[in-house]
Amino acid sequence: MKKKIVLAYSGGLDTTVIIPWLKENQDCDVIAVCVDVGQEADWKTIKKRALDTGASACYVADVKKEYVEEYVWPALKANALYEDKYLLGTSTARPLIAKVLVDYARKENATAIAHGATGKGNDQVRFDLGIMAFAPDIEIIAPWRTWRLKSREEEIRYLQRRKIPVPMKKKDSYSRDDNLWHISHEGLELEDPANEPSLKRMLKITVPPEKAPNKAEYVEIEFEKGIPTALNGKKMDGVALILALNKIGGANGVGLIDLVENRVVGMKSRGVYETPGGSILYYAHQELEHLCLDRQTYAFKQQVSLKMAEVIYGGLWFTPLREALSAFIDTTQKTVTGKVRVKLYKGSISSAGVTSPYSLYNTSIASFTTGELYNHADAKGFIRLYGLPVLVRALMEQDKKKGKTAAVKSDTAKPKAKSKKK
Repeated sequence: MKKKIVLAYSGGLDTTVIIPWLKENQDCDVIAVCVDVGQEADWKTIKKRALDTGASACYVADVKKEYVEEYVWPALKANALYEDKYLLGTSTARPLIAKVLVDYARKENATAIAHGATGKGNDQVRFDLGIMAFAPDIEIIAPWRTWRLKSREEEIRYLQRRKIPVPMKKKDSYSRDDNLWHISHEGLELEDPANEPSLKRMLKITVPPEKAPNKAEYVEIEFEKGIPTALNGKKMDGVALILALNKIGGANGVGLIDLVENRVVGMKSRGVYETPGGSILYYAHQELEHLCLDRQTYAFKQQVSLKMAEVIYGGLWFTPLREALSAFIDTTQKTVTGKVRVKLYKGSISSAGVTSPYSLYNTSIASFTTGELYNHADAKGFIRLYGLPVLVRALMEQDKKKGKTAAVKSDTAKPKAKSKKK
C-alpha cells in the first residue's frame, strides 16, 4: 500500500512543483488540501491543476469564518503589532491551516504532511509547530529543506522539463501570500532595501496613496467587547465586514507597510504588506480603548500586546502562554464597546469621533471650566506627594553641595605652615 501524504496546496509555484517531486522521491499518493482563508483564488482551476499535476485527490476547506473569529479577532483585540508595523496577516492564518491539514491527514489515514515553506522563512516554524501541537506522531515533510532546487527560476525550469504549466509569469514572480486580512509581497526589487517598491506593478487591492481620491471618505465602525460588529450602521459578520473595509481602504490607499523585519530564524527580510481593512480596524479599536480603558490597564495591555505579537509571529499559537495572554486581553475588552468614526485620505487614517457607553472621559473633570468633581487646589498636595522622590533627591544633592562648599571654605581658611630652615 502506497504511503499517503497530505500537502498544503495553494496552486502556486512551490506547491505545483512539490506534487511531482513527492511522487518521484517518495512513491506515494499526494492528497492536496487547499485551505480557504479568504485568498483570491479560482478553486475549480486550482483543483484541476492539482489533479493534472499528479495529486490523487484535492479538497478545499472553507474556514474563513473560523479564521476571522478565532484568529483575527484575538489579534485585533490585543492590538498585536509585530515590530511596530506588521499586522500579522500570514502569522494568524498559518496555525489554522496546520490544524486543518491534521484534520485531513487523520481522515485520509496519511502518515505525513508536506508544506511548501522555505528553509529560510517563518512559515516552516508556524506549520511545523501547529502540526506538532495536534499530531506529534505525523511526519512533516518540507521539500525546501531537502531538495536541490535553490531558486524560483530553478523551480520554473523543473516544471518546464516535465511539460507542466507554470502557474505564474516570470516578470511577476513576487513571493506572495494573501488571505482575507492581507497580501504580502517579497522578492524581486524588494530584496535590496535601498530600492523603492514598484507599487504600480506590485499592488493587488490597494492603490498607491497619490492615486487615491482627492476627497476624504468617512467610515463608522461599531464594536462590541472589542469585536467589530457593524460598518456605517449596518450589522455584518466578520468576513463581510473585512471584505467591505478592504475595498474602502484599498480605494483610499491606506494600509501599505514596507518593513524590514526580524524573522524567527534570525535573519532580516523585507516585505511590502497590503492590509487596508485591518489597518482601519486596528486604528479604530485603539481609539476606542483610549476612551474606555483606565491608565494602568492600558499601560499593562501595551506590554501584553508586544508579547502577543511575538508569540503569534513565532508560531506559538497553540500554547498555554497564548491562551493566557488571550484570557487577560478578553477581560480588558469587556468595556470596549462603542462607535468610532474615522477619516481616510490618500493613505492616512485619522479619528473623526469616538463614543461609548463605557467612556471614562468625564467632561466635568476634563473641561477647562471648573466643575464640582475637580478642585484645582487639590493638585498642589497631589504633586508634592507624587514628586516626593524628586524633592528628597534634590534636597540630598543640595546638602552634598553645601557640604563640599563648607569643606572648601574650611580648607582655604587654614594658614599655611612655615618651612623650617635647616
